[in-house]
Amino acid sequence: MKNSDGKQFHIGVRHGEVGKYVLLPGDPKRCELIAKYLDNAVKIADEREYITYTGYLDGVKVSVTSTGIGGPSAAIAMQELVDAGADTFIRVGTCGGMDLNVQGGDLIVATGAIRMEGTSKEYAPIEFPAVADYEIVSALIQAAKEAQIKSHVGVVHCKDSFYGQRFPESMPVSNELQGKWKAWIELGCLGSEMESASLFTVASYLKVRCGTILLTVANQERERVGLSNHVIHDIEPAIQVAINAVKKLIEDEK
Repeated sequence: MKNSDGKQFHIGVRHGEVGKYVLLPGDPKRCELIAKYLDNAVKIADEREYITYTGYLDGVKVSVTSTGIGGPSAAIAMQELVDAGADTFIRVGTCGGMDLNVQGGDLIVATGAIRMEGTSKEYAPIEFPAVADYEIVSALIQAAKEAQIKSHVGVVHCKDSFYGQRFPESMPVSNELQGKWKAWIELGCLGSEMESASLFTVASYLKVRCGTILLTVANQERERVGLSNHVIHDIEPAIQVAINAVKKLIEDEK
């Protein structure tokens, strides 16, 4: 959906102003942090929660666009970026740990996401899985190993209500929230966030590629059982892994 000036309605970019590869942080302020890793990066749009920079990695055009918080705005960003020419996406975000082995500061490479949010249901029946692209997952795993950064690989949980997940006992639907949370943990879910289920599902619909790398900020389950619970906000390691993964994807496609 475009304005009369040819710009995408929400994100404010024109076709050709973004690369085929796009990194997707949630927080707009992280766009500048990521853009520093690109050559000749230029801010090309700043609309609502969507800030976009475009630069180059190894001579190939690469962009960064923030998605804001949650599935609806992330889905809008992806759909409009695809309309503008992008086809390969890596979400660079944060999460809370769920598995007791996941500690603050660890990275998570998501292979799939639990669709306990609303956006993906308007794209696909609930039986359809929200899965990451295999090539992107492989590139992220390899980049994390080479950087010798502690990382975990597996399924993450996605929701629409941050506080419903953080304080489920306070909600009118507490029985449902707490019962399902227990099930996700028993099934080995690594962490909880808000965007990947929507992004993976929309990517399947649009026939494009998407993966996710997450910084674990903390783990409330470790705190609940009396284990140490480090709180880490440094997202630079996740950015570095994402950048190196894009370089690997570029190299493989050359």
